[in-house]
Amino acid sequence: MIRTSARIGVSASVFHEDPDRRVYNGRPLLYLEQSMATWLMEAGVRPYVIPFAPEGVEVATSLHDLVEGLDGVVLQGGVDVAPETYGEAHMSEQWPGDAVRDAYEIALVRACLEHDKPLLGICRGHQILNVARGGTLYQDVPTQVDDPLAHMDRPLYERNYHPIAIEPESRLSGIYGGKTRGLVNSVHHQAIKDVGEGLVIEARAAGDGVVEAVRLDSDERWAMGLQWHPEFQHADEDELLDRFAVIDAFLQAVDARR
Repeated sequence: MIRTSARIGVSASVFHEDPDRRVYNGRPLLYLEQSMATWLMEAGVRPYVIPFAPEGVEVATSLHDLVEGLDGVVLQGGVDVAPETYGEAHMSEQWPGDAVRDAYEIALVRACLEHDKPLLGICRGHQILNVARGGTLYQDVPTQVDDPLAHMDRPLYERNYHPIAIEPESRLSGIYGGKTRGLVNSVHHQAIKDVGEGLVIEARAAGDGVVEAVRLDSDERWAMGLQWHPEFQHADEDELLDRFAVIDAFLQAVDARR
C-alpha cells in the first residue's frame, strides 16, 4: 500500500438549510462521510474537506485556489445528481437531486483538470465526472435499463453485490493485476447513460451492462470514476475487489505530479 503525506481534498456532502432539522438549528452544513475519511486515512493520506460559499457571497478564496493548494481530489458519494444539470426534466419528484452540489463538484472537476490534479470519483462522484464532461445519466436504472441487476437493495445496502466485467488491457485491469472480472458492492439507482467527452469505459456490470468505471483518456491528466464504494467494504469481504487497489493507483498518480 502506498503511504504518503499527500494533501487530498474531498468534496463536501451538503445539508441545506432546513428549519425542521434540530441539529445546528437547521443551518446549512458541509460534511464528510465517516467511511470515506477512514479509508483515506488508512491509505496514509491527509484528507481535507473542500468548502464552498453560498451563491451570491463574494469570497477571496476560490475553488480554483483551494484545488491549486491540494495534491489531488476525491469526489465522495451522496445524493442524486439533478436531471437539469445534464439537460433533462425530472422523471419523478422522488429524485430531485442537488443542483447546488452538482455545480460545485463540476467546478472541482474542471479545476482539477486545469491544474493537473489527479481526480477520483466514487459513486455520485463517478457520475459527476461524466456529467462534467457533457455526459448524461439514467435517472432510475430499474425503470430505464433492460433486465436490470439489483444495483440498490436498501436493507442490504453496502452488502448488496454484483459482478463486473473489466475491459481487458485497460488501466483498471492493470490496477487489479490483469483481472477482467470482479465482485463489487452496489448502492445506487442512477448510472451513466451517454459517456462524456474524453472518457472511456473501463468496466461494466456483468449482466445489464451498466457502466461501472470510467477514466479520462489522457496520458497527461489522471481522472477515474468508480460506481461502487471501496470505502464501504468490510474486513471480512475478501470476495470483493481489493478496496485499496484504486486508491493506491490514484496516490501513485498524485506522487508522480508532486
